Amino acid sequence: MRLAIVGFGLIGGSIARALRDGRGGARIESIAAWSPSGRGPAAALADGLIEWAPPSLAATTDGADLIVLAADPLACLGLLDELSRQPVAGEPPTITDVASTKALLVGRADRLGLHYVGGHPMAGLETAGYANARADLFAGRPWVLCPGALARPVDLERVAQLVAACRAESRWLGPAEHDRAVAAVSHLPLIVAAALVEAMSGGEDWPLAEGLAAGGWLSATRLARGDVTMGAGIAATNAAELARSLRALHIQLDHWLADLQETPDDPAATADRLRARLSAAKQTLEAAG
Repeated sequence: MRLAIVGFGLIGGSIARALRDGRGGARIESIAAWSPSGRGPAAALADGLIEWAPPSLAATTDGADLIVLAADPLACLGLLDELSRQPVAGEPPTITDVASTKALLVGRADRLGLHYVGGHPMAGLETAGYANARADLFAGRPWVLCPGALARPVDLERVAQLVAACRAESRWLGPAEHDRAVAAVSHLPLIVAAALVEAMSGGEDWPLAEGLAAGGWLSATRLARGDVTMGAGIAATNAAELARSLRALHIQLDHWLADLQETPDDPAATADRLRARLSAAKQTLEAAG
């Protein structure tokens, strides 16, 4: 199978490393890669991970059996438009992606008449770029697959082979089902991390608090340190489901506020209410493993 990777940062680079690692049993004839800057593909070519680093999108995808769009969701929408305008000699390629939202992308691919299987590996790091790519990034992790309306059996097979070669586990979902689930467990935490920084850094106590910040603050705000273009694209392309999750969180925060304010002169009673809430949250996480 001839593979083209479009966009070559952490995820695109990790795919190439996983395929060349060989432990996933990949049957890849060749890998070509392209990114707007060209830096990642050039480095991968020097590292011997890919065979070609062409200067254009068209040259990279020409003759590919499987095209992987490894960019943020907004960029992927534009790439789908570009791919639909490119002439195809012979069998049309399979197109997939690794973006964090699916409904808009699947809908766009269907309207453009593309043979598309949306994908989302549930793995990543807060550090971006090809330099941080790892061959084991996807090992044992779910990789969600959302077939488009025109996906052929060969498209499903090719994408499943890619996932297996990266040692990930295929999870077949509908695009709306995917977007609702990841809004809760992936996209909402990003918004919460950013909102926490916004809320606390604007106060007069921030200079002192910042100097005292330790592991709890760092863990809670880690996602806000990530790629802002990627984060904005994720939120914008899953806005409705993200807003739904945010409203659910808002309700719970109001409950926390009420519990804190109900008995201001009785710390023991307040602690009892908070202990019950914390215990319920802990049990939920323990049950989920």
